Amino acid sequence: MWRWVAGGLALALGVLAVLFWRDESARASDSVIPPRPAAVLSQGIAAPPPAAPEASEQKREERRFNRYDKDRDEAITREEYLASRRKAFAKLDVNGDGRLSFEEWAIRTTDKFAKADADGSKVLTRAEFATTRVKRKAPARPECAPVAAAAGDEES
Repeated sequence: MWRWVAGGLALALGVLAVLFWRDESARASDSVIPPRPAAVLSQGIAAPPPAAPEASEQKREERRFNRYDKDRDEAITREEYLASRRKAFAKLDVNGDGRLSFEEWAIRTTDKFAKADADGSKVLTRAEFATTRVKRKAPARPECAPVAAAAGDEES
């Protein structure tokens, strides 16, 4: 019974926090930052660089079609279309019997668990579990040339 009471109190506190946060954000949005005048931009402050070009939808579809069309005959057969799925299935079907058992399907996860379980206790501690975190690559940042100083800003 006490779990229900604690859950109800937690829910009520959460609702109050959301209402309070929304009230604060409404007050903060009342103070609007004025746009920069054009005179500031004409005084030598560089304009932001143009956006990087994106591949058109047609180019993306061409590349996708070319990935599937292995024999380059401008037609995708059923075998070409399913080839990537067959390769993925073959990697999972470790014993090659044409069937996937749960263990074969979950092999990557079980291997990851075994690798993380450093002490072999079949239980992950917080430190061991932290090693299973997905490591994402940071998005590539463009190399930007330094902004040239305005003629009026140089001091001699």
